[in-house]
Amino acid sequence: MIDPLVDLDIDVRSFDIQRQVTVYPDRSGIRWWTKAWFNGSEDGEAAVEIERECAIQFLLDRIDKERMLEEYYPKQMEVYHNAIEQTKENLLKQLNIS
Repeated sequence: MIDPLVDLDIDVRSFDIQRQVTVYPDRSGIRWWTKAWFNGSEDGEAAVEIERECAIQFLLDRIDKERMLEEYYPKQMEVYHNAIEQTKENLLKQLNIS
């Protein structure tokens, strides 16, 4: 399949939705949590408790951001994917390529 946007000077990153995720321990270092922020939200999503090993793998870059978000924030990622797909469809319609 040929990419219909290949010849256009479009920065696709400008259509992306900002996503951030982090991991952190409690004060004793026994329990670990992950927290995410979507679209520049100041408060972010509720923290989710995760396994220590998962946190370490994330910190060592053995688990990437997208995988963490998909695993622990699936509803938010569904909204994200739908928004990106809708943006893509709207862009293609504006360009009369759909």
